[in-house]
Amino acid sequence: MTPALPADIASCVRRALNEDIGPGDVTAELLPREQAEAVVICREDAILCGIPWFNEVFKQLDESVQIRWQTGDGDSLKSDMTVCSLAGPIRSLLTGERTALNFLQLLSGTATVTRRYADRLTGTTCRLLDTRKTLPGLRTAQKYAVACGGGLNHRMGLYDAVLIKENHIRAAGGIADALRKARTRHRSVEIEVESLAQLREALNAGAKRILLDNFDLETMAAAVALTEGRAELEVSGGVGEEQLQPIAATGVNYISVGALTKHVRAVDFSMQVV
Repeated sequence: MTPALPADIASCVRRALNEDIGPGDVTAELLPREQAEAVVICREDAILCGIPWFNEVFKQLDESVQIRWQTGDGDSLKSDMTVCSLAGPIRSLLTGERTALNFLQLLSGTATVTRRYADRLTGTTCRLLDTRKTLPGLRTAQKYAVACGGGLNHRMGLYDAVLIKENHIRAAGGIADALRKARTRHRSVEIEVESLAQLREALNAGAKRILLDNFDLETMAAAVALTEGRAELEVSGGVGEEQLQPIAATGVNYISVGALTKHVRAVDFSMQVV
């Protein structure tokens, strides 16, 4: 299913158009005021994502531009596949081209790598999570792309869930104190541990979701056995694609991967006027 759309698409697109166009497109002003048609082609196999942002670009530029999509967000694309056609004033098409494609290539890149990682976990009970390691100003868009690719969203920001990490534990006076303070104010609380000793301490303090930071496979398996279903376990810390299946085999519940959103390789799209 396509995930819910973020509420900030219009403002995100507005900022992107402003940084690209500024006071006006001086090149497009040289063109005649004529109608034209164009197509957008994907040059490689990918997962499509970013249609709402693409559409919003032309909605803000020129509502007379008509766009017809041949596929939808989350769908698989083949190399040299036409994904949409556009019709409208040639000036508007070319002014919006780069910004619209920027959103499409970035979000499709995020969705594509997420699908590849998520497919590695097929047949297991472990689920793939994103992180807050996103491109500044594009978090909601990238998390939408992760969901289109088959991943799950971790907390959106610092405001919607508690994640007690190493420095928080130190500042709060220890694991038990940190958990006690968090539970008085919030329902969703997760705590990071760096050893089996800390895991025992967190379990004894009543932790229900625990982040295993940079555990090796043997220690992960020991953590699962020690926990015995009393808490959900998440693995994080430099997880690569080849490590996903071995980690899932230990029995942990989640794997969070920052690379989904911070190491993005854009998908190759091009717009051609016809």
